[in-house]
Amino acid sequence: MSKGHVYFIGAGPGAPDLITIRGKEIIEKADVVIYADSLVDQRLCDYARPDAQVLGSSSLTLEEISRRMIEAAQGRKTVARLQSGDPSIYGAIHEQIVRLDDAGVPWTIVPGVSSAFAAAAALGVELTVPEVAQSVIMTRISGRASAVPPGEDLRGLAAHGTSLVLFLSVNHVARVVPQLVEGGYPPNTPVAVVHRVTWPDEEIIRGTLEDVVPKVRAAKWHKQALILVGPVLDSYATAESRRSRLYSGDYSHLFRKAEQTEDAEEVSSR
Repeated sequence: MSKGHVYFIGAGPGAPDLITIRGKEIIEKADVVIYADSLVDQRLCDYARPDAQVLGSSSLTLEEISRRMIEAAQGRKTVARLQSGDPSIYGAIHEQIVRLDDAGVPWTIVPGVSSAFAAAAALGVELTVPEVAQSVIMTRISGRASAVPPGEDLRGLAAHGTSLVLFLSVNHVARVVPQLVEGGYPPNTPVAVVHRVTWPDEEIIRGTLEDVVPKVRAAKWHKQALILVGPVLDSYATAESRRSRLYSGDYSHLFRKAEQTEDAEEVSSR
């Protein structure tokens, strides 16, 4: 750590103990802690020093947040800027970094646990199962605050048929589902919606593209929920028969030679 420095810290998906050790240590030593109080558990601020300045950012504009960080850093103070999940995914840090660069303020990003991976853990699934899905697409539907580029519309992404994680889209689930089906996902494709993952009131809805919309509407979830789509959510698709060859006895690699079968031994002895 250094004085006059801003640290963007991934605070994790919700549970205070899912922050990294590095992130926690920076909070403990910071002079100023600015946290996204609408998304980050306030208990993380308990790690701050008693004399540290702690403030929530939900009611502040980008300009106000940037000004406070710049003024603190230029005053030789260490700033901990807590972002939900991992800052590199929908963390809105790019526009903050631009302003810090313009002011000549050094900054560092400390990674965190993304809610996407916390949701996969809550569902007990692997998002990349051999022969089922080997890619993960993280995206969102266009909303009032941010538009999605034309080449990233849901129909085009759905054509890949792989694991899909939708952020910031649960309030538009009735728009999401038709686009995914039109793009190529079969109507019976498994879907899971995870609300406030790792928080005390975490809830999960499971279904398919055919029935998930009324389920989400009944739950009245409008924010802080992820939509996961894809065949990896199907227990049959993740059966033992879909195993990776990496740990198979007949597969050689740098750290292990393949086990010889009887047929192989007979051939080698001739």
